[in-house]
Formats: sequence, structure tokens, C-alpha cells
Amino acid sequence: MPAVFSHLRWHPLRGEWVVYAAHRQTRTFLPPSEFCPLCPTRPGAFATEIPFADFEIAVFENRFPAFLARPSTASTLCVPTAPAEGACEVVVYTAEHEGNIATLPPSRRELLLRVWADRCQELSARDGIRFVMPFENRGEQVGVTLHHPHSQIYAYPFVPPVLLQEVTAFHQGDVLVDLLGRAGDAYTVVEDERVVAMVPPFARYPYEVWIMPKARRSGPWEFDDGEVASFARALADVVRGYDALFLKPFPYVMVLHAAPKGEDDRFHFHAEFYPPLRTADKLKYLAGTELGAGTFIVDALPEESARILRQVVRRLS
Repeated sequence: MPAVFSHLRWHPLRGEWVVYAAHRQTRTFLPPSEFCPLCPTRPGAFATEIPFADFEIAVFENRFPAFLARPSTASTLCVPTAPAEGACEVVVYTAEHEGNIATLPPSRRELLLRVWADRCQELSARDGIRFVMPFENRGEQVGVTLHHPHSQIYAYPFVPPVLLQEVTAFHQGDVLVDLLGRAGDAYTVVEDERVVAMVPPFARYPYEVWIMPKARRSGPWEFDDGEVASFARALADVVRGYDALFLKPFPYVMVLHAAPKGEDDRFHFHAEFYPPLRTADKLKYLAGTELGAGTFIVDALPEESARILRQVVRRLS
């Protein structure tokens, strides 16, 4: 494994940091299941990242991190640079190699949500950390390199651009509470008295879904037991609905948007799913207008996508 060295370089036109972590080129890539590094270490087998025969949820530092607790000093270049201070962790959901959020027992999903909340609080309390983001990549279509059910957590030394925009929006008011009040049921996929999962009326992916508590919470660390149960159940309903939509495992990126440090009194926590499928066999590619201009063109109306997903989830229930 090459030396671990990460650093930041400032992009003057976009006004944002770019992270450079060349050592990640050699990270583990789609190993056979018998050599999965996220399975428990078995007697007589190779040593994995988890030295236990069984476990509920395992959390450990990423072997190929983009951010480091003690990064090296960044070199002086023709643009501003900075050390990539932070943390990268892996959260493994189960000792079983197969499965997903929807196949976990309800108590395990609730424990997972509490683990994410705990890690957000612990990492955010560290000096130099400004924002903590749990996220899950599922499916080779979004670049997954390990199929064992897991997510990752990145702790950033800055507030990333998307979150800065959300902070600005929430300083003007609780945008999500207002949205829920105006949207009605047309965009709802599943809900109960505490939590709603919906296709946002401005979705940038054909089957994009957001899950949010109906009352403003800055992060899952503020949930009571009922909200934990409701949010965990909504996660399962959405993933189960995705898989039933085209009768095959549905790829997605799922990101938890919790409050950056110092924004607890305004931010409204929510999870966003970005699924690349637009049909059973066609992907939504990011092309010229999305990558070059930041303007998305979507091939499906959010109202229709919400109706389809809502019917699928209800049929499964």
C-alpha cells in the first residue's frame, strides 16, 4: 500500500476545495466473496477488517481515507492548499455478506440510525471538523467496490458547497416544513405521523426520494424513540420499493444531510436518495448540461415517479 497522503487544493472558479488522495487508486476493488474484507474473520481464513466471529454493527477507520486525523502539511502550489484534516469511517450493517437496509431486522435498522447519530456527534466534536456526512453507495452503477452491506462516514474540515447552500436556505426559514405544507399527498411515497418519504417536486433524478422528520430536527441525534423507529422503517420501505420497481437490486447513493457544526438551531435533517436508473435498463447519465452547467434535465415528472413508487410500496405492505 502506498504512503497515505491527502491534501486540499482551492478551485478559484467554483470557490470550493478539491481533495487529492492518490493512494486511493489501489483500494480494494470487487474481491470475490470469500475475500471480502467486511465479513467477520473466520477460523483459518484470511484476516479481515473485523476480528470478530459475529457482530451487530461494526465501525472502523477506512483503510483508504480521503481525510486524515493527522494529515501531512500540504505543499505550496500556485493555488491555495491545505491539509486534508478529518476522518473517514466504514459502518458495516451485518456479518452476512448478502443483504441491504431493507433486509435488516427492524431493531438492527434502528441501531444503525443510532450508530450514525453517535458517530456524527463524536466526530463533529473533534477540533477542526466542520461537517459530518454518513452516506451509502449501492450498486456497481454508482461505483461500489465492496458489495457487503455497509455505508461510509466522512468528516470534513470545511462545510461542502451543497451544505453551504442548504444552510443559506434554512437561514431564510424551514424550507422543508413549508414544502410539506404545500406539496400535499401528490409527492408522498410513504409516511406516518412522524416521518415522510417523498419524491421532491424538483427531483433531479427520475426516482429521487427524500426522507425527513415532519418536525424540524437538526440530526438523528435529536430523534426520540418513535422518530428512530419511523425513520428506520421509511428507509426500509424506500429500499424495498426500489428493488420491487424493476424486480432487481436498485442502485443508489443515499446521503444523510445533518446540520453542520453551529447550525443545529436552523437546519432540518433529511436523507436524500440519488438513484441512477430511469428505466429497468437505462441509466441517468450526468452529461454536458449537468456536469458543465450544473443544470439537470430530467426525463420523468416527479408526480408520476411518486405515484409509481407509492403504488409499489403499498402493494408490498
